[in-house]
Amino acid sequence: MGSADIAFINTCKNILENGTWVDEKVRPKWPDGTPAYTKKCFGVVNRYDLSKEFPLITIRPINLKLAVDEILWIWQKKSNNIKDLGSHIWDSWADENGSIGKAYGYQMGVKHKYRDGEFDMVDRVLHDLKNNPASRRIMTNMYNFEDLHEMALYPCAYSMTFNVVGDKLCAILNQRSNDMLAANAWNVAQYAALVMMIAQSVGLKPGELVHVIADAHIYDRHIPIVEELIKRTPYDSPKVTLDPTITDFYKFTPESFIVENYEHGDKIGKFEVAV
Repeated sequence: MGSADIAFINTCKNILENGTWVDEKVRPKWPDGTPAYTKKCFGVVNRYDLSKEFPLITIRPINLKLAVDEILWIWQKKSNNIKDLGSHIWDSWADENGSIGKAYGYQMGVKHKYRDGEFDMVDRVLHDLKNNPASRRIMTNMYNFEDLHEMALYPCAYSMTFNVVGDKLCAILNQRSNDMLAANAWNVAQYAALVMMIAQSVGLKPGELVHVIADAHIYDRHIPIVEELIKRTPYDSPKVTLDPTITDFYKFTPESFIVENYEHGDKIGKFEVAV
């Protein structure tokens, strides 16, 4: 059993057994207009050692290429338009032109002034890791209060803090809100992939990914699905490798990742997503 399965199963069990119901006034709605209530735990922290294995969950399949496509949409393309995305996961939040407003990739592409020049957040991370790897200031933050009113959805996974430990790149992913069924395993896989790509771009090895979740929750209509999922028997973690010939972050594609020996449980089928 790999770290992704352990973290997912333990977090979901804790929510189901010890979580708190949020059944008061809530923003999210189901497609039929019914309020989407949740059972939640506050302050969840999971750790994944990328030097030992890639955290790809096995009790259900995750399409790593699509997960990587979304993270590159944000971090590499710096786009806020779903026409630049290979999946349809953002369709419900896009306007008639495909835009999700000043969210996610838009924020990553905004240039900021520093003492040594102008950089957007991605280029600043790459610059500091190459030129000042001992810095404790290597981070990004998409939660721009000035632009929140122009975002279709406030950023859920909003901040990354990078820290070099020896010859390894470690990172903390801060997430204000995490839908355990729809997003948790997906987010873990794509941000682990991001650490791998950035590490290779700056001549480091991937280290530890720490995932900090303020509000980890299971939606009321998802509970039976999650209960079935966590009863499944996990498989060994697959082998995930990155094309070693690529050293420019902007040259990576979803096809740069190779997944081998990925045994997993059955798909869980379509389920409703609260919006």
